Amino acid sequence: MNSVQITGLGAIAGFTIYLGLPVGRLRAAMPRARTMLSATATGILIFLLWDVLDHAWAPIDAALSGHRYGTALGNGAVFAACFGAGLAGLVYFDRWMGRRAARPFGPGAAAAAQLRARRAGLARLSDLPMMIAIGIGLHNFAEGLAIGNSAASGELQLAILRVIGFGLHNATEGFGIVAPMAAEGRRPSWRYLFVLGLVGGGPTFLGTLAGQSVVSNTLSTGFLTLAAGSILYVVIELLAVARKQALKEITTWGILLGVVLGFVTDAIVTAAGA
Repeated sequence: MNSVQITGLGAIAGFTIYLGLPVGRLRAAMPRARTMLSATATGILIFLLWDVLDHAWAPIDAALSGHRYGTALGNGAVFAACFGAGLAGLVYFDRWMGRRAARPFGPGAAAAAQLRARRAGLARLSDLPMMIAIGIGLHNFAEGLAIGNSAASGELQLAILRVIGFGLHNATEGFGIVAPMAAEGRRPSWRYLFVLGLVGGGPTFLGTLAGQSVVSNTLSTGFLTLAAGSILYVVIELLAVARKQALKEITTWGILLGVVLGFVTDAIVTAAGA
């Protein structure tokens, strides 16, 4: 199997994220149904946070077990720095976006129209589903690296199994991206869903392309922990929204369902040998 075919498989794995995105077009009229959707998405993201951190820590743990303390220290520094950047970076990005959107533009009707367009664009960049897509995209880049690394090492069977496994994961992640919109009663356009899928799933293709020529635990750790930091930020935001809804029982069951769905998906992938 040549590099073009492997990269194509990586693209398929990434773009299965579109399987879960149409959920965002559903209308959830009842507050309880909306809360359940949002909580389930939160549970999926909590599982994903654990999964990402587990994979990011694995090379460090292996280095410590092998008494390669310099390698462990270097990767550990990358782990801490990128995790902090992913978490705090989105906090300051959100604040910066808020200030930009509030900045006065200029007099006149044309300026007012431009201001509304600019605010709409900035709001979309700092939109919670977009934040989720960015975090998942960083995670999927690292998954693409794993696919490319397996192919470059001649382990084609493992590469194909990873494509299948990551594709299954991505279908679940698509739901996690758009569930907050369904919970709010917002119905996104197909164009916006396409953009969200490109941001969340496209990096798998790029990672597969890069992974065939670059094999680096440090690079993988960096992207995984950037993803973990951004996912944690989104989880914090979703939990804040859930608290305002004051439906603790439904939120609890929804989070439990999301976490269980994540582990069931992971168990299927592991049982398949990926």
